[in-house]
Amino acid sequence: MAERSEITAVAVGAALGAAAVVLWKRLSAPRRAVPMAGVTPAKVSEPRSAPAEPPPQASAAPPTPRAGTAALPAVLVTGAGRPAGVCVIRALKAAGARVVAADSDETAVGLQLADAGGTIPTADEHDFVAALCELAAAHGAQTIVSTVAEDVPALAKGSAAFAVAGLASWLPNPAAVRTCLDKWTFAQAVAAAKIPHPPTNLGRANGVGGPWIVKSRFGGGANDVHTVDDPAELPWAIAHTPHALVQTRVDGLEFAIDALVDRGGELVGAVPRWRLEKERGVSTKGRTFEDRELVAQAQHLVSALGLEGPVSIRGFMLSSNGLYCFTHVNPSFSGGLSLSLAAGADLVGEYVRGIVGLPLRRERLAYEPGVTTERFYDEVVITA
Repeated sequence: MAERSEITAVAVGAALGAAAVVLWKRLSAPRRAVPMAGVTPAKVSEPRSAPAEPPPQASAAPPTPRAGTAALPAVLVTGAGRPAGVCVIRALKAAGARVVAADSDETAVGLQLADAGGTIPTADEHDFVAALCELAAAHGAQTIVSTVAEDVPALAKGSAAFAVAGLASWLPNPAAVRTCLDKWTFAQAVAAAKIPHPPTNLGRANGVGGPWIVKSRFGGGANDVHTVDDPAELPWAIAHTPHALVQTRVDGLEFAIDALVDRGGELVGAVPRWRLEKERGVSTKGRTFEDRELVAQAQHLVSALGLEGPVSIRGFMLSSNGLYCFTHVNPSFSGGLSLSLAAGADLVGEYVRGIVGLPLRRERLAYEPGVTTERFYDEVVITA
């Protein structure tokens, strides 16, 4: 587990996983930042469709850190090879924090972007927690930020070991995480809470109207996902999808919300954004917008699930009636987090403050609607 200075790495542009972000703002009248002063439903102040694409004013550099980000503790970030992990690493580096990156893949790009880094076992291996404690001790990390939701149950079991090692953590309830990672359990939970969700069944289409999407009960991204329009094709799609889940395929504009939930279950920051384009499940073009009614519904959702900490919520604004439905909750930072950070919401910095027991500041989580991102592939070149 070598210090970053022991190799030479040249970052070509600003790498974000295998992507970099270009940001621009709309050329119309300036927009005010949106504070999280509460989640009482209000009239929608953003048009109920994605605004026309603005002409670009490109800036490949990450946003300048806002005042108040100083004195962050040294942070160990897991999932350094994923877009969310790389985004967190870059945000913390921009804020002046010392960052130690960890991933089970020795070629994970985030290992080259942090101050120090090392490879660790996967979460299902017995020495996973011990390896994290060893890496933290070797490089002076004082807090741990996990960007891999699937690792949370193993991390929760290691909370006592982290405390002994002087490594502060703030993790969601493992049971709540398991609910989010199991799409069938999630569907049942949101239905019980009367939260809008597409009709869903396990292994069959009974009670689920078409057109359909068939996907695995577990896992994310675009793997094992089939779209079906002809009922005659459903048996094939179900048979070729492990742990098949059958769901009505909704038509509408997809959104995501990057949020931070305090230890009492209250949304203290939430940034809605349209997922205008995506590739293999990761947003490649997005735009922030304001909708207090949607944020109020998101509060109901996270309360029903019992979540706290960073949360990414996804769903659709339905073409048929303009209403929202929710399809997915990731109890961690998202791969599209860079847009919410660029819009002004310091979700990463405030989460790290929360880890060490400091209060979360709503004013630091305000954001600007109408900020857009695009991504392009970039590289980090490592020489011996």
